This record gives sequence, C-alpha cells and structure tokens, in this order.
Amino acid sequence: MKLFKSADLIRKSKYISRDLSWLRFNYRVLDQAKDAGRSLFDRLRFMAITSSNLDEFFMIRVGSLYNYLDYGKERVDYSGLRELPFRRKLLDFAHRFVNDQSMTYLNELKPLFEKNGFNVLKMSELTELELKKADGYFKNTIFPLLTPMVYDSYHGFPLMMNSMLIFGVVTRSGGGDAEAEKGQERLTFVQIPQNLSRFFELTRKDKVIFVPIEEIVRANLPKLFRNVEIVSADLFRITRNGDFTLEESDDIDVDFIKEIQLGLKTRKKGRVVRLEVEPNSSAALTGVLKERWNIDNGNVFVINSLIDLKGLLQILKHPNFRGKGAKMPAPVLPLSLPEGVEENMFEYLKTHDVLLHHPYNSIEPVVALLEKAAEDPHVLGIKQTIYRLADDSRVTAALLKAAENGKHVSVLFEVKARFDEERNIREGARLEKAGCFVIYGVSKYKTHTKMLMIIRKEGEKVTRYVHIGSGNYNEQTSRIYTDVSLLTTNDVYGHDVSEFFNVITGHSQPDDYEYLITAPKDMRQQLISLIREEVRNAKKGLPSGIVMKMNSLEDREMMDEFYRASKAGVPIRFIVRGICCLRPGRPGLSENIEVRSIVGDFLEHSRMFYFHQAGDPKVYAGSADLMVRSFDRRIEALFLIVNPQLKREAINILYFNLKDNQNTYLMREDGAYIRRQPTEDEPVFNVHKEFYQRNFGMVAETALYDEYLCRAEVSAIRGTGDGQESVPADDRPNAPTPPTPSRSNPCQLI
Repeated sequence: MKLFKSADLIRKSKYISRDLSWLRFNYRVLDQAKDAGRSLFDRLRFMAITSSNLDEFFMIRVGSLYNYLDYGKERVDYSGLRELPFRRKLLDFAHRFVNDQSMTYLNELKPLFEKNGFNVLKMSELTELELKKADGYFKNTIFPLLTPMVYDSYHGFPLMMNSMLIFGVVTRSGGGDAEAEKGQERLTFVQIPQNLSRFFELTRKDKVIFVPIEEIVRANLPKLFRNVEIVSADLFRITRNGDFTLEESDDIDVDFIKEIQLGLKTRKKGRVVRLEVEPNSSAALTGVLKERWNIDNGNVFVINSLIDLKGLLQILKHPNFRGKGAKMPAPVLPLSLPEGVEENMFEYLKTHDVLLHHPYNSIEPVVALLEKAAEDPHVLGIKQTIYRLADDSRVTAALLKAAENGKHVSVLFEVKARFDEERNIREGARLEKAGCFVIYGVSKYKTHTKMLMIIRKEGEKVTRYVHIGSGNYNEQTSRIYTDVSLLTTNDVYGHDVSEFFNVITGHSQPDDYEYLITAPKDMRQQLISLIREEVRNAKKGLPSGIVMKMNSLEDREMMDEFYRASKAGVPIRFIVRGICCLRPGRPGLSENIEVRSIVGDFLEHSRMFYFHQAGDPKVYAGSADLMVRSFDRRIEALFLIVNPQLKREAINILYFNLKDNQNTYLMREDGAYIRRQPTEDEPVFNVHKEFYQRNFGMVAETALYDEYLCRAEVSAIRGTGDGQESVPADDRPNAPTPPTPSRSNPCQLI
C-alpha cells in the first residue's frame, strides 16, 4: 500500500524529482557505453564517467539528503515524498542503476577486450612469469605503503578514507599471539593508497594485461599477516557525505580561507552514505560496518564487476590505445573571425565582435589575447573571474606575467568551486605573492560568472576589451565542453562589465545594466518578465516562442511561469542536458512544452535563452542554469547578443541542437527519456559534427518559429507600420561567404 501511495504521489506531482532526474541523466551516459556504434575505448570512457558521476551524486546529493535525515529536518521532494519514503525510492533506483552498470561492463564490454588488444585478468589467470612480476611489484612498491589497522577491544575503529579500496580481513590467532587467546578472531583493515595505479600493467605478446591492484594485494595478504590464519578477506569502498555548508566570514582574507580549508578536511570524515562490497562478502564484516556507520541494506551496494570503474581511464591512457577513441576534427575559425587577424586582435576587436562556440572554435583567441595583454605596454589592467582552471594553466601564467610587468591585475577566485577549492586557493596565493589583487569569493554567494576585461590605453582613449561566456577559463575542458562566449569592445558591454566588477569586488549597487542580466540581483524576475511578454504576444494573436538550452532546470518559480506560458499557447522547447524537474506534455499543464537532452561526444555546457519577441528575437547566453542556486546563491550573468550577425549565429546554434537526431533523447511526461531516431525521409544530423561544417549560408537560413515571416505578419496584425524591414522567406540571404559584418555595418547578413 505504501509503495502504491509513493508511486501515486510521484505521478500526480507537476514536478519531477531532481535526484531521480539526475539518475536518469546518468542512464543516458550509460547508454553511450552500450552503443555498439562506438569504439570500445569510447564506451569505456563513458563507463568511467558514469562511475565518476555516481560518486559525486552520492557525495553531494545523497549526502545532502542525509543532512536532513541526520539532523531531523523536514524535506519534501519535488516528487511529493517526505525524507524516508524518498530515501527508499532514491536508493532503490540507484541499486537498479548500479546493477545495469555492472551488467553492461561484464556482458557488453569485457567480452570485447581480447580482440581489442588487452584484457583485465585475475592473478589466477596469469602465467608463472607474470605472477613473479606481479609479486615483485607488490614487494617493491605496494607492500611498503600498506598499513594494517586492527580493530578490537584495545584498538579503536580506524579512520576509513573516502573512495579508497579497503580490505576487511578477519584473522584467527595461533598460539604465538601474546595479545590474544588461541583461536580468537580479529578484524583488521588494509587501505590501498589512492596514489597507486588502479591496474598493474603487463605485456603478453601483442596484448596488454591489466591486473586490478586488489587482486595483487589479496594474493599477498599472508605477507601482512604472518603466523595467523586468514579467515576471510573482503574488498569494500565507502563514499562519505561531501555536502557541507559554509557560512563565509566578513574577514574574507583570513577567516574565510580557513573555513574553506576546514570544510575540505571534514570531507575525510563525513558520514558514510554508501558502502560498496564484493559479492559473497562476509556477513559479519558487513554487519560491523553497517552498525558502525548507521546504515542499512539500502546503502550497501553489491558490485558484480569492478569496484570503482573510474579506473578504466588507465586503459585509455596506455600508449598502445591513445587515440583509439572518437577522433574529433581540429577546431575551425569562428565565422566572425576571418583567417589571419588573430595576430592583431586588439585592432580587429575595435570594430568587430566575435562569437566563439567551443569546442568547435578553439579557446586560443581568448588565451592568446590575455597573453598578449600581459606583455603589451599599452595595457593598463586586467580584471577576471576564475571558477576552474586547467593544470599548468596558461591563464594563471599570463596573469602572473602581467603583474610582473607592472599592470593592475584583479582576480576573483571562487574557492567554493566544488572539488577545485584547494587548487584555487593555491593559485590565488601565487597571484597574491606576485602582486595581484585577489578576492576569494563574495560574501555568501558563489561567483560562477565568467568574465574578463582588459583595459588598454590607445592614444587619448581607453578601450575595454571584454570577454564573457558560459564556460570556464580552462584550456583542457574547452576541448570537450560546448560553450559560447563573446569578445567585444562595444562600450555598452564595457560599461556593464565594469559596473559588475565593481559590484563583486566592492560595494557598488548599480541601478541597471543595459546588456547584462545578473544574479542574485534580478535574473529570475527579468527572465520571468521576458516569458510574460511571450504570453502577452500569444494572447494578442502575435507569434511567440521560447527556446532555452541549459544544464539543469529546477527552479519552481520559473517552471510555474513556463506552465502558464504553455497554457497561453506559447510553444516552448528546452534542451536540458541533465536535471529537468519540469514535466512536459501533460494535458492542461504543459502540452506546448518539449524537453530534449543531448548526450554524446561533448559535454553540453552552454546556456542560451531565446525569446521570440514577435519576430524580433532576444537571445541571451551566459553562466546561469535555471536553478534556485543560480538565482539566489550565486553571482551569475547572462549577456544579450545584440550584433545581428552574432545573434543569427546564436539562433543557428539552437536550431542545430533541435535538429540533431543522433545524440538526442526526448523526455516523456513521466520523466523517462526515449532516444530520438531519424524518420525515413530525414537525413542523419549529428550536432557534434555539423558545427565543424557550418558556414554563412547555413546561418542565414536559420529561423526558429519562422522569424523572417513573422516580421511581415506582425506588421500586418499590428497595422503599425513601425518601420522594421520585413524579409520575405524567398529573399533570405544565402551567400556562402559574405564579408564579415563589422559593428559599424552589422546588418549585412539580414
């Protein structure tokens, strides 16, 4: 009866659980690992990603749920379920996923290893010579690092590290044990250090053999337990709650950094939310661990394949298999950046705006501009927000060089960027030491916006070169994340961004921005106003429409506005990679709303927001998703794309995403997803390939909700003759390579 009640509540709710929606997203990633059309090495990469995703899910989302459970706080999920029923539902779903994940590895991937030049083998499957090599590796490398930790009446329960592989070893004493009676059993824990490789690598003729490190340790445990009987040895792994809330101090330079560092330490001993064990593990051991950590069978996951499948990435990094995954074409130049001007970007940007679409366009123009600014004697200062950086970051190196060259450098490092906190604190300290003005976060908000401003003196004038986008200043992730960004010297952007930096580094409160929408100030309300304008147009019989692309859709106020817009007849299309709590296609609520998710070669990271505006669209892009945290607890910015050519390019990005039929999943009303298949007369369209082929003609032909036609229709309906030139469908420009429109003559394309 309770199960029926829970299912009924979920079905009736007009929202979908954020956490259940996330698990469905990870199923879409797992679907890539199942795709027989991909190379085995691509499939292994996606399998490793599902494991990494699930680790973070338990640390953060399940950890957050346990914050409510452990402290007796009430929580009602979007599905309508209270804490305990929701916990059961969530963990049941997670168990199903983990089982499907293991079966995919064992039944669909592992049988392909041998013919692809490698295998993952146990010690019992090695030759005598290979066993000697594995034993030698244990003796020389592993053995010195292992520290058995006994747990008995004389020794307290040892601290178990998060995400480590651990053996629970039960031994029985012999007569030579002075501290124990003969036949007495003891429990000892052996943690395998994380700085050891997941696999020991061997070569067998033309094959590479990967031996899981736990197999080598298991075979050599007698060397750690001499003169005692090993009764059982079971491998397990724990996941601790990593969701901690920080209340920032007013003294940001000292107390705030210390609090962050303290928070990082708490992750090492946070409450256990997941226990992964091998099949047929000792019931006695599992019982001890469950009692110690106050968990039950819902938290215990029996792993039939490898524990911690993230280790599969080691196979992909082996020299024999590098480059065996999907080969992506080299980045192409942005349509708004002609070949040959990169060496003189300062001059080009004085009269042209550039829209970058990563990874199809390289991040190189941005990094190169920053590096040039660091050396340019005319550059007076640089201001930048940083959320995540690459290893050996060229961005940090350029900022250090700029400071060394006497330029004013202001950097806002977001030290609350999850799992990058320590790196950001370290990099911030380096910049401070070099003389940069460094701010470590803003009051109680996380700074998530991505902005860069270079101030350059040019004769009697000072020009502000602005970069603003949806992605991080990270040269590594920019190769695999789709993002959009703008390079411009437009004075309005320069003024807005200057004001915004004054807000986040000082105590300024500007009345308004012209081209920016910011959070936490008024982003939610401004977006709601734009939605309501579409509703008004629909009610007047004018054309309307909304297309939005984001990572997550979860804010309840926004969802309610979309439901109202749908009821008013506004067609709405969402491209949401991950979490979507909105329920599409429900009669009387959301029948005019479609939701799709794109999961494929690249991680869809760009945020873009299109409002039809009766044929004269407004298009925004930027750092924010439609989430409570984005509106209320983060510093975010969306920028309006005003250059007509760049706006058309942005619309084309959304159009291509809607046209994709190779990586797209369509969301059903019940929250499940089905993979979109091309119709019989529909050509194959892979969005992750088509952007490499894009040209001016494709961009010029793009229209969402037929904007070109709408201008004529709107004029006829309004009868206002408002002076806007309408462009009939037959007269759409289709020149394959028109000259790049400058800011002084931006309308060459439309």
